[in-house]
Amino acid sequence: QVQLVESGGGLVQAGGSLRLSCAASGSMFSTLGMAWFRQPPGKQRELVAAMITSASANYAEPVKGRFTISRDNAKSTVYLQMSSLKPEDTAVYYCAAKKLQIGVTRYDYWGQGTQVIVSS
Repeated sequence: QVQLVESGGGLVQAGGSLRLSCAASGSMFSTLGMAWFRQPPGKQRELVAAMITSASANYAEPVKGRFTISRDNAKSTVYLQMSSLKPEDTAVYYCAAKKLQIGVTRYDYWGQGTQVIVSS
């Protein structure tokens, strides 16, 4: 029902910035709750940031103050602005979506992932 495509990953030096994008297919973007996850090498997938409202978001402690999630409904796109990057941020980053319906807590839609490598 929903297709997500991430882009914007790459290799960056510590202290640098990257902006990830996630484009969603269809016309249901405004009805979806969006989030970013990441999976570092050899580790489990973890939540990075999730939209609460268009002006509020929940962030994992390691990225607070450095990462910002935002969305553009007109472009059906969610972004993850990453600054002050650290080697620990190296991971495959995934865009995820869930239906904004009561009782729905699982992210059922996932992108293919985009690699972010931060060198020291």
